[in-house]
Amino acid sequence: MAAEIQRKEILLPSERKMDFKERWAYTTHEMKRNWNCYAMLAPFMIFFIVFTVVPVIMSLPMGFTDFDMAHFPPKFVGLDNFYTLFLEDDVFIGAIRTTLIFAIFTGPLSYALSFFLAWLINELHPVLKTIFTLIFYAPSMAGNIYFVWNLIFSGDVYGYMNSALTTLGITTAAIQWLTDANYILPCVIIVQLWVSMGAGFLAMRAGFQGIDKAMYEAGAIEGISNRWQELIYITIPSMGPQLMFAAVMQIVSAFTVDMVGRMLCGFPSTDYKAHTIMTHAFDYGWVRYEMGYSSAVCFVLFLVMYLCNEGVSKLLGKYMN
Repeated sequence: MAAEIQRKEILLPSERKMDFKERWAYTTHEMKRNWNCYAMLAPFMIFFIVFTVVPVIMSLPMGFTDFDMAHFPPKFVGLDNFYTLFLEDDVFIGAIRTTLIFAIFTGPLSYALSFFLAWLINELHPVLKTIFTLIFYAPSMAGNIYFVWNLIFSGDVYGYMNSALTTLGITTAAIQWLTDANYILPCVIIVQLWVSMGAGFLAMRAGFQGIDKAMYEAGAIEGISNRWQELIYITIPSMGPQLMFAAVMQIVSAFTVDMVGRMLCGFPSTDYKAHTIMTHAFDYGWVRYEMGYSSAVCFVLFLVMYLCNEGVSKLLGKYMN
């Protein structure tokens, strides 16, 4: 009884509603108690803050300036960059359309595919689990994956896709998959789906492994009779944090597509068919060095991603507790 009371007293500060002073004291106490964990995180956090957090914070005010990295200090121009973006920059408007197409196709589809494959792999033998997890995760780490897809979609008769279609008698001439405006976007979407099985896929794999098997036994006693009912009533509610993390990663991946289009279709691509918002930011930031205009592009992209993340948080919030 005494142990149970002590356990409740230990959990009480983190469960009850605290004011700022109590919360700060409790957080400080926990940080001191787990100082070794924070020491191990410190190298990554320092690099993350310096090279990610600080640039993101700087990009907001920089978006209201005319700054080309050759003239200092930046010249404040107000909303001129955003006015130019939406009313005068036709390439940016086309990039919005391309990015939305990528987000609609690669985001939900990749998310569902990651969940489905993680579910299937979870039913295999432990050795096969490891092998298939590596097979599906490896493309997200491989830097030369674009070389392979360039061979597949090569525009001559020796390309694997053209060779197969010609052998089957479907076509009689080589198709320019990566330079013909009619084929560029579907090809890039296919490759993006292939390389999108990254951290979100691993999170779902971990989520399936972390589910207590006793829950399925209890569900069978309560009347759950098939795998689909197990999936809806036990598996998905038990994977709230993993589903949320995977959703955030897929949103970021879908809206920041850039490298796939540039590596496959060149820069710029034919009729800007593979030109996304992130590619537009790369163009003005790393090619033209117009950092003010590039920051405005990134701010618009950040705002869209934030709104999508808020929508997903509300949708999956019921599974987080």
